Amino acid sequence: MPDNASINSSNPASRSVYPKGPSFTLEDFSNRDFIVKEFIESLSDSAISNRRSTIGSASGNQPFDPKPLIRTFENAQRRLGELSGDLEIKENELSAAARRAEAQHAQNVSSLGRKLKQTIDSFQQLDTSLNGAGLPSSEVTGGTGNMAVETGKRLEELDRQRRRALDAHFLLECWDGVCNRGDLTLLENLRRSGSGEAKVRSAHIARQLLRISQRLDPKSWDESGGKTNGAFDSSSSLNEDADGGSKRNTREIIEKFSETLEKDLLKQFDDFYRKANFEGMKDCATVLQDFNGGSSVIALFVNQHQFFIDRSQLVTEEVGVDPESWEKLADPDAEPLKVEPSLQSLIDEVKVVVQEESAIIKRAFPYYEQVLGKFLQRVFQQSIQQRLEMVLDNASSVSLLAFLRSLQSSRNYIGALVDDLKLHGLTEHPDPISSQTALVLDQQLEDLFIPYFAGSSYIEREKKNLEELYTSLLFKFTTFHARRKKAATTFMASLAKSGTEFLASARDAYINRLESSEYSPTQRRMLLQLAGLRESSDSQRPSEVKLTEEDGLLSLSDAKRMLKWLAEAVGRGLELSVNNETSRDVSALLNLLLSMMGEGYIEVCLDAALDAATSQETAKNEPDFAYLPGVRSAIGVTNLMVMCINTVLIPLAAGNITARREMEKKTNLTTMRIEEKINTIEQKTIDAVLTWVGKLLSGQKKNDFRPKEGDNAAWLEKLQTPTCASICTFLTRVQNLALSSLPSSGPNVRQLLTEIAFGARNLLLEHFKRFVVNGTGGLMVTKDMTQYTDLLKSWDIDEQVKAPGGALDVLLEVGSLFVIGSEALRERIRGGANTGGSGNNAGARSGRGGGGGTTQVGAGAGLNVQEVRAYVSRREDSNTAAVQNVLNVL
Repeated sequence: MPDNASINSSNPASRSVYPKGPSFTLEDFSNRDFIVKEFIESLSDSAISNRRSTIGSASGNQPFDPKPLIRTFENAQRRLGELSGDLEIKENELSAAARRAEAQHAQNVSSLGRKLKQTIDSFQQLDTSLNGAGLPSSEVTGGTGNMAVETGKRLEELDRQRRRALDAHFLLECWDGVCNRGDLTLLENLRRSGSGEAKVRSAHIARQLLRISQRLDPKSWDESGGKTNGAFDSSSSLNEDADGGSKRNTREIIEKFSETLEKDLLKQFDDFYRKANFEGMKDCATVLQDFNGGSSVIALFVNQHQFFIDRSQLVTEEVGVDPESWEKLADPDAEPLKVEPSLQSLIDEVKVVVQEESAIIKRAFPYYEQVLGKFLQRVFQQSIQQRLEMVLDNASSVSLLAFLRSLQSSRNYIGALVDDLKLHGLTEHPDPISSQTALVLDQQLEDLFIPYFAGSSYIEREKKNLEELYTSLLFKFTTFHARRKKAATTFMASLAKSGTEFLASARDAYINRLESSEYSPTQRRMLLQLAGLRESSDSQRPSEVKLTEEDGLLSLSDAKRMLKWLAEAVGRGLELSVNNETSRDVSALLNLLLSMMGEGYIEVCLDAALDAATSQETAKNEPDFAYLPGVRSAIGVTNLMVMCINTVLIPLAAGNITARREMEKKTNLTTMRIEEKINTIEQKTIDAVLTWVGKLLSGQKKNDFRPKEGDNAAWLEKLQTPTCASICTFLTRVQNLALSSLPSSGPNVRQLLTEIAFGARNLLLEHFKRFVVNGTGGLMVTKDMTQYTDLLKSWDIDEQVKAPGGALDVLLEVGSLFVIGSEALRERIRGGANTGGSGNNAGARSGRGGGGGTTQVGAGAGLNVQEVRAYVSRREDSNTAAVQNVLNVL
């Protein structure tokens, strides 16, 4: 049945009673878009549409008629059966064809396998025949292969011998031409052939000819100072005439040719360089390296470089910083400037040029590291060194500080250049730089600054700079105290005159020292400015130095400036890090600091304060404690100095135990010396205060505590005696001055006031043993004692001194001894005896005590028997029977 068969008639005019069934072929099922569901739906749709067309416009409530669908599906099933049969036939045909193809393929594979095996066997047989297969070559035909190899080796050896023979023949011909005709035509023709190989050969032959000339023509070498081979005999007469003279000077001829060859190669190299022909440059460099080690071509490349040509014309260029910037560089309080502009421009250009040329050098030279090393040496030793010397010479002409700052900035910038070149890699870019080139860069950097760091020259410059700055800053301070010391040994009548003469001479000596050729105008102006002086003309000199009391006092701001300058010097030394003598350098700076600031500044001020404090002990007027603020400043400056030493200097000497211990020892000695002077000043102050208190007490009137009977009412209205008022006023002023003049932190103020309180207490206890006190006067004693006690307890002193029952309460106890009656006095004494003197006996402190007895009588009073008897015996009623009974009990 054909594929396009249909269950319907092919006559379109004929009509069947049943609807026409669907028509489909195998292609409908082989389509990729075929879906079973859609195929079934299409069958149903066609059957339903045909049914509707046959029913027409009949009533819509017709029962469902499945026959069209059944017939449609039966037709489709029948058609599918037919197509299945056709498909099975085709499948059988294709299966048969596939089996035939597989059989043919297997046959082909078998045939190819046999051919491959035959080929492998043939190859192995050929290989065996070539190697002899372990059989004698005379018995195996294939053994001729081994003979061929041996023959090839012999031919190569014969070829080398032939070439050597040709070279020897050519060499002999060249020597014959030199010796007999005086020319090198053959060698010239070889040189002019133009190829690099020919020039290499020319160089080899020329060098061999020189050796032959040295052996066979020693006289040509004797005439030019060459050495003669003593082992050479009469065979040298081959080049001599009948008179024994030399026919030709072979050495001169050969060297002239060598010079011509070298010039030709150098010219060719230069031409290639200008044309950027790196391969040609490399050929020439290779020949010249073999000819004379390559020194001439390296010199040509370096000397003819445009960078050195341009820079050689700028050697005389002035250093490009304006005068204002140089003055700022010489100002110790100004921030140091960056590197000098012309040197910075040169270094920036060097960085670019070296990086670019390193790539060219690697392409143009077979021994590029050697060439790069020479190029770097020329850059550093000529261009950078010349500019660096100009910058530092100009800075040195400005001031020593300008030189040091320029040295620091220049070395840092050149060091950064070296680091950048190492990071780039140069000829090894982008790989890390080679160790040989890195060593060259480090060596060149070190060589640049060796003249400035040789031995101890650098640290000596730093010390000299700091010494000049410190001396200028402390000029008025030193002059003030020098005048004070000189005035102390001068007759009173000539004090003013000698002081004026000293000031003028000090200023003149200082200015004369600055006007020496050692100091530049800028440095002189800067140092005079630090000293607070004006640079006057010759017609005006000497001008008067005006000094004030403030010039003789310590200044925290000046101390901070001095330490800042020192820190800058230390930081500069660490940045330069030129040697391993850091501990030695910081030790030298420490000695300078202790000498200038410790001895020349702090201790001088303390000596002046000590002299002033000593003079107050014997003063007839009220003591003047104006020197105490200087003690506070000295303590503050000392703390700053010690903090700087412990933070900055001593840790840098950690690597050298001996130097560190020595530095700590010197610092401790200076600190102890300063502390001893401060303690002495405070002790002198205490003595002066107590001396004046004693003097005020000595002015107490005898009738202050023994008023007359008519004055009782007016006398009782008084709060205190005049002496008590003056002492309280004086002590209050001393306290205020101590609080304002000594550091609030630390025990200094408390100890000072405590010692004064104890001293005043002891003076008061002794004072009231000398006055007769009546009943009304006893009330005044009580009021005075209360005033003294309240005042001293209001101070910031030791708590155990001013606490209830402390050492100061004895004053109140003494006051009560003059006012209580006999019975109360007896009870008081009895109560003290019963308690066993449980009070705090603080009567003796720092060498001052209230008595030497051991039996205490007043509870908490700290009074012994002798003291109580002394006070009670001063009562006006001490002769009465009641009081005598009390005294008898004691």
